[in-house]
Amino acid sequence: MEKIIILSCIGLMLMGFTFRTETARYTPQDPLKESMERGSVVYTDYCIQCHLGKGEGVSGTFPPLAQSDWLTKDNITNAIRVVKYGQTGEITVNGTTYNGVMADLGLYEDEVADVMNYILNSWGNTHDQIITEAQVKKVTKE
Repeated sequence: MEKIIILSCIGLMLMGFTFRTETARYTPQDPLKESMERGSVVYTDYCIQCHLGKGEGVSGTFPPLAQSDWLTKDNITNAIRVVKYGQTGEITVNGTTYNGVMADLGLYEDEVADVMNYILNSWGNTHDQIITEAQVKKVTKE
């Protein structure tokens, strides 16, 4: 009986060692990639109806997000503001003027960051920095 208990204890210790070793080998994904995956879900739930599946928008009605000159480094704060609070009034995207309404979607700040990362790095768009929840929190309605 003592041998069975000792062998069981050794077996449990080895299993614990194996588990810790496997856990230590786990490397998380790239934070931007993880954010974009979550942002893809937000985009599908809230944005795809107007901006369509590949971010192409609807000519004259809903501006494109794909290869959008409006989504530049100089305009990131405004882009975050639009996603966070909505927008009314004119904007010009890729030479076309749009004068519509984007409703306040009621997204949480982490959702805004995730969908911004998705939009800024999809359909030919590239952005060299990850948008963070802290960055979104700093953007006010004005």
